[in-house]
Amino acid sequence: MNPVRLTGRAALLMTRGIGAVTLFTLRGLFRLRPFYRRAFAAQLVQIGWLSLPVVGLTALFTGAALALQIHSGGARFQASDVVPAIVAIGMVRELGPVLGGLMVAARVASSIAAEIGTMKVTEQIDALVTLSTDPMRWLVTPRLWAAMLTVPVLVGVGDIIGIMGGWLVGTQSLGFNSTAYLANTSAYLERWDVVSGLLKGVVFGLIVAVCGCWFGIHSGRGAAGVGRATKSAVVAAAVGILAANFVLTGLFFE
Repeated sequence: MNPVRLTGRAALLMTRGIGAVTLFTLRGLFRLRPFYRRAFAAQLVQIGWLSLPVVGLTALFTGAALALQIHSGGARFQASDVVPAIVAIGMVRELGPVLGGLMVAARVASSIAAEIGTMKVTEQIDALVTLSTDPMRWLVTPRLWAAMLTVPVLVGVGDIIGIMGGWLVGTQSLGFNSTAYLANTSAYLERWDVVSGLLKGVVFGLIVAVCGCWFGIHSGRGAAGVGRATKSAVVAAAVGILAANFVLTGLFFE
């Protein structure tokens, strides 16, 4: 009976964990009164504006590399003319949201987990409770809403930069006409492609913020505990983004 018992225990622990994270997320999203506007504005800058360089550079080089790869592969089948369409669709549907989310996860989830974990270690969270300030409203709610609002914007900007990266390579290295390249891009790109990528950005932003806040608040004591929380936040956010991308892609395009 030991294998059955271990399987049941693992299933109960997983279910309990999913329920705890779900309740944590709902409390963080809907505890809006009082709403700390300054903390929210600071997180908009921290999560959104300061993440723009890394997201933009990632999108630029990804779009450029994607154009080279599609041109090289399409040349085998005399289909190299599809470079503009596939670069645009690939960036907007998949690569833009996923890579943007992963870059934000690497930068933001680790930062949130380290910051909140350090506050827990130094007993600043206990001080907030002593001062009758709800840590969820002060620490979690601004970060969740800021991530949900800024990551789609980052995804949209990354999509544009990625398409421009493909355009640069296509016109400067692959012999495409600039006007024809942009015309093909706009002809094959549909509105739902763009909207689906932005919706993915909302979900990915929520995943990043939840992982950072959850592991930060539940970090262990001491420097080792904060380090483990930071590592766990980044890993969980990355895996969550990839899993959510699979589910959302099936819902949007199946």
